[in-house]
Amino acid sequence: METPVDYIRKPVVGIIMGSKSDVEIMKEAALILKHFNIPYEITIVSAHRTPLRMVGYAQIAHGKGLKVIIAGAGGAAHLPGMVAAISPLPVIGVPIKSSNSIDGWDSILSILQMPNGVPVATVALNAAKNAGLLAVQMLAIQDTDLLDKLQEYREQVQQEVENDIKRINETKF
Repeated sequence: METPVDYIRKPVVGIIMGSKSDVEIMKEAALILKHFNIPYEITIVSAHRTPLRMVGYAQIAHGKGLKVIIAGAGGAAHLPGMVAAISPLPVIGVPIKSSNSIDGWDSILSILQMPNGVPVATVALNAAKNAGLLAVQMLAIQDTDLLDKLQEYREQVQQEVENDIKRINETKF
C-alpha cells in the first residue's frame, strides 16, 4: 500500500514514448516500477513530431532528479538514441512493433545499432516490463533495500515457474 509520501516523491525514472499508440506496451514499465515503489513520470515525446520537446526533455532530465530514462518507440525508433545523444543518463530503449512496422525489425535495429559513444541499453521487442526491471537493477546498485526487494521478486518468479512445472507434471494428457 502506498503512503501519501509516495505521491510527493520526485520521479527517478522517466518513461517516454513516441506516440499514444505505445501506451499499452509502455505501461508495463510503469507497473513494474510501481511494484517496487519507484517514483516515475510518463509522457509522450516524439523524436519526429515534437523534436524540440524531445531535446528539452533530454537536456533537463538529470537536473530534475531522474536517474534512468526508458524510451519506447516504433518504426524508425529514433527516440531512444536521440535522447541518449543529449542526456548523460542511462537510456533503456524499448523497440515497439507498430502498425507501420516491418514486423518490429526496423525498431529493433534502430535502437540496437547505436554508434560507439552513444550507448542505449536495448530490450526485446515490446518488452517494456524488462526495461522496468533493468531500471530497477540500475537503481539497486546503490540501494540495498531495493536490491533485497529485487531478489525477492526473482525468487517469486522462480517459484511461479516451479509451480507451473508441477502442474504440468501432474496433468494427464
